[in-house]
Amino acid sequence: MIGTEVAAVGMVTGWGESAAALPPDAVRAAAGRRLIAARRSMATGERFRRATRECLLGIGAVEALLREGGLGREAIRGDATALVYVTAAAYGSSNRAFIEAEAARPVHFPYTAPSAVPAEVAIEFGLTGPYVILIGGAAATIDGLWQATLLLGRGRCARALVLAVETFAECEDLWARGRWLVRPPLVESAACALLVPGPWRATYAPASTPSPLETLARARAGETLACAPLIALALARAAGGAGPLTLTGEWRGRRAGLAWEAH
Repeated sequence: MIGTEVAAVGMVTGWGESAAALPPDAVRAAAGRRLIAARRSMATGERFRRATRECLLGIGAVEALLREGGLGREAIRGDATALVYVTAAAYGSSNRAFIEAEAARPVHFPYTAPSAVPAEVAIEFGLTGPYVILIGGAAATIDGLWQATLLLGRGRCARALVLAVETFAECEDLWARGRWLVRPPLVESAACALLVPGPWRATYAPASTPSPLETLARARAGETLACAPLIALALARAAGGAGPLTLTGEWRGRRAGLAWEAH
């Protein structure tokens, strides 16, 4: 089976638009705030008039990836690029807005589906290859990265984007009621990794304890749910770690692990 590697990672969070923007200690930097919201995307044009904030954040994460990798849009356009999308919470914002919408500011029903984010991303960047949508937190993103390595290894695509988006502001009061479910601060995030053929063999397995990268991402970024493993990848790359490396992610009592090791 073909090996893989991570070619680039882009991210947009409430702290800023790169791994370098993350504070050394998210809890201390939050200074008691339970939520760190991401800045609204600057995307403009008629096509984005109805797009939700989470859709625009997803597009922003892919744009950040292209900048980080020094790539043009043509590098990912077409049917040779797979798209794997993961979220635990982003569709909650649009669903609440749909339920509570005023007549003057309606949310169109298609945007309430989790598939709205990858659909807008696919349209914006011309992605027509295989796609996967997973619902869950960090463990689901580990699953998504594993699926991306399988798609590459089996020749189903030439490259794969693994995208995660999490928004919380529109449902901040609901998260406050369920505060025992997550540790603050909740940090809105969108992150995207580009996987390509490479020298590393990926191995997937359950994990009993968090990897150092999982712990680092939690300490630096805060609670980012499905985005956490991709933020961990960005931190590893910022520190010069192309591989070997081990990622883990936990969601509702299940922790999954993915290791990239030499063939």
